[in-house]
Amino acid sequence: MRGPAGRLLAVRFFAARPWAAGVVIAAIMTLLGPLAGLLWAVTVPEVTYVIVQGEALLADPEGQGPIGVDARFALVCAVAGLLCGAAAYRAGGRRNDIALLLGLALGGCAAALLAWRTGHAIGLADFQEAVRTAPDRTTVTGVAELRAKGLLVSWALPAVAAYALLELVVKRLPAGDRGEPGAGEPDEVGGHQLDLQSAPAGRDVDGGER
Repeated sequence: MRGPAGRLLAVRFFAARPWAAGVVIAAIMTLLGPLAGLLWAVTVPEVTYVIVQGEALLADPEGQGPIGVDARFALVCAVAGLLCGAAAYRAGGRRNDIALLLGLALGGCAAALLAWRTGHAIGLADFQEAVRTAPDRTTVTGVAELRAKGLLVSWALPAVAAYALLELVVKRLPAGDRGEPGAGEPDEVGGHQLDLQSAPAGRDVDGGER
């Protein structure tokens, strides 16, 4: 019973504080950013550089390595964004849709930024030391480097898109209607629609004389 009870408490908490949901989801996504950066750093394809006069130049400028690094970053962030969007929709409610969408957008951008900086920092000191000290024509393996900075939105956009798509497909019930028999909206009695049409003066709703 702890699960349903805990979820009920969370729903009541966020219903009373609609914007708190957006803050919570943004904070959670931001914390996930460095973990995604670690995953990106260990899964990127190797990119080889040649040291020329203290500078690191791509050994194969026409190769697909740098493109693969960017693509892997986009893939990691997109998957994380889709999962965050689905989780936010599962935990949210109709009263905090706007707050959750803003939280997904801001949290996604912050998470992607942290993922980039974290992944790029792994092995960066050793790479810079090799560039400074290695003789010319020495080849070294580079670190994860994001060249297409536009991909920093590849976490936020899928998150917002997943939330919006679920809203279109699932369509939460209107506020106050839980899909169960019994009283629901103010114009429902016993789960059935109540005809609130006013009767003309001197007559009832069916048109008969009083």
